[in-house]
Amino acid sequence: MIVKSMQFTGNKAEIRLEDTDVYFVNSLRRVMLAELPKLAIDDVIIYDNTSPLFDEIIAHRLSLIPIPTDLGVMTYRNQCVCEGKGCPSCTVRYTLSKEGAGVVYSGDLQPEHPSFAIIDGRIPIVELSKDQRVILEVEAVLGKGRDHAKWQPVIAPRYSLQPVLQVDKKKLDAAKAFVQDLPAGLVELKGSTLELKDRSRLPELEQHLEKEREDSIKITRDSTKITFVFETDGSLPPKDALKETVAILTRKYEELLGHIKEI
Repeated sequence: MIVKSMQFTGNKAEIRLEDTDVYFVNSLRRVMLAELPKLAIDDVIIYDNTSPLFDEIIAHRLSLIPIPTDLGVMTYRNQCVCEGKGCPSCTVRYTLSKEGAGVVYSGDLQPEHPSFAIIDGRIPIVELSKDQRVILEVEAVLGKGRDHAKWQPVIAPRYSLQPVLQVDKKKLDAAKAFVQDLPAGLVELKGSTLELKDRSRLPELEQHLEKEREDSIKITRDSTKITFVFETDGSLPPKDALKETVAILTRKYEELLGHIKEI
């Protein structure tokens, strides 16, 4: 496998791979969705709630707020030395107290330690009217997406195969005429080689081919050249999410190899 490029922009990552297989990239995708850990609010204690929403709805909304996660510091509660009692190594606590007309936002959650301050403080939780209030305390713990969607730190991990444009040399004149009628900047024909200028516009080219029923140009996919794209919800930087995913997948391969050797 060859990594041609890696681009990290904000919470988004794009990795271009060559000499690889679809099954490997799909394994990365599935591990990200099911095995990659993150912090999420799991326990909610509501002391007072006179808002328009039931306690259960507020708890659900709280659970979906991205919590900053340091995988090098936090551990699973059931694996912690505190034996599940909830110490700083496995549990992050927040308090929230708000009264009066206005919107309760995620930024109103006050962490025990400043390093766990909510990243996106403008996520609305509930709107209060005059004389309404919400007072609560929550605990965030590590979990995996296979247990609940609130523990999925990635959003829509996906991959695509590199498109290959093939021109029928016997119908080169028809291909030239077709390309001339396409929108400017979509493709470029050099001799008998057709180049797509922007991969994101591939569906546009496919639509033109289908509409004109043009058979001088065919689009295939190269399954050894794959672009893998994913985003995070902000709880993990995309670079950290990728590193941890690769580490988890590596451990799984090593475990499988160990079982094979025992046979």
